[in-house]
This record gives sequence, C-alpha cells and structure tokens, in this order.
Amino acid sequence: MVKRLHNKRILITGAAQGIGLAIAKAFVREEASVFLIDRDETLLHSEVTALRREGYVASGQMADIIDAKTIAAALSQAETEIGRINALVNNAGVNVFAEPLETSDEEWNRCFDINLKGAWNCSKAVLPGLIDQGGGVILNIASTHAFTIIPHTFPYPLAKHALLGMTKSLGLEYAARNIRVNALAPGYVATQKVIDYWNSFPDPDAAKAETMKLHPGGRIATPEEIAMAAVFMISDECPFMNATCLTVDGGLSVQQHPA
Repeated sequence: MVKRLHNKRILITGAAQGIGLAIAKAFVREEASVFLIDRDETLLHSEVTALRREGYVASGQMADIIDAKTIAAALSQAETEIGRINALVNNAGVNVFAEPLETSDEEWNRCFDINLKGAWNCSKAVLPGLIDQGGGVILNIASTHAFTIIPHTFPYPLAKHALLGMTKSLGLEYAARNIRVNALAPGYVATQKVIDYWNSFPDPDAAKAETMKLHPGGRIATPEEIAMAAVFMISDECPFMNATCLTVDGGLSVQQHPA
C-alpha cells in the first residue's frame, strides 16, 4: 500500500530534536525522503544515522538558516542526495521572552532572524524549484503566539504574527503555481524547550502544574501529535488548503479563562 507521503522529498529545518525530529520520523514512516537541517552537527549526524539504520531515506547537513548562502549549499546537497525538493517545513525557531522596554537590540535581532528571516531564507531558496516542478508545499511551524498574546513574552509573538503574515502572503502569491503555503500553530508541546522553561522557575513542578491547568484536557501535546498534523498538511489529502493556519493546542487558545 502506498503511504501518505510517497514521492515527497522534504527539507526540514531545526530537525535534530523536538518537534522537527518528530516530524522527520513521522514523514519517513509515510515513505517520504527527508533532508534534515540543524545547527547541532553532532546531534544531527546521530539522528540521520538512526533513521538510515531503520531503512529510511534520510540525509542532512549542518546549516544556519540565518545565512542564505549556507541554505543554498544545503539545498544543493539535499537535491544530490534525495532528489529535487518538493516540500519544505520551516520548523527552526527560538523562544525570546522579555519585557518590551528591557528587550535588547541583540534579543530583537535574534528573535526575528531565526523565527522570520530564517524561514524566508529557506522559502526563497526552494520556491524556484517548486515553481519549475509545477507545484509543492511549504509548511511554517508557527505558534498560538501568532494570534494570541501572553504577557512578558515580547518580542516572540511579533515574529510569529509576522510568520503567519508571510504564510498568507506567499500562499496567495503562488497559489496559481500550484504551491500551497500553510502554517501549523502548536500550543505548549512537551519538548526540551518547554522543560527548560519550567526549570527556569524556582519551583519547576509548580510551573509545570500551572501550564497543565491552562489546558482544557489537563495536558499538553506530544511532539508526535504535532508531527501527525504536519503529515496531513504536507500530504495530498488537503489540496485546497492554502494560506491558512491549523491550530493544534488542545483548545488552549479559544478558552477565555482556565477552569
């Protein structure tokens, strides 16, 4: 039986851990060929080796999404190793949380460079090839921060709002070229980043409990649950889904007050 991502050749950024790695694993199980990009060369090599050992088509290269030249080089390597890329997942991102008037220029630039400019660098790199092939898919991993605001998280929501704007703009711009550009907005996900966030508090267990209480179901998502939503959005099961955002947050963002 042909799997859901058969003949998909997908570039995934920030793919050596967390949501990105979960997405890569879900994709190869659905017969996609994947090319992983990450700044952590050691971890990247380890995860690519593990995927290959299981018989999947996977490769990868260390690259910094802020540097357009390294992305171009990675794309060239990807096409040599797994074939012409016909889908991209812009997953790489970084949490930058501060009080507005205490946000340094360095923090501001880091937030927008990684969460927005990096996604644009990768999109700009793959778009000519998608156009030439007659279509493809770009999926941006956004956040519920793209349409809701949590105090004391500035400037991260600004960058995610902008990423959602880029999603809509590119989706409309290239719809006639058979290119779908969508976003996926997770809420809290049980990744190392979230664990590190809890550990930044004097009482990590209490911080974790408060996070769980925010959610109608009393828990947060697993990376694998986000990955399965990504499978759907990259697949041919939603051919008329474009320039929009799918929220996967357990109902968090529509709840006015926690119970």
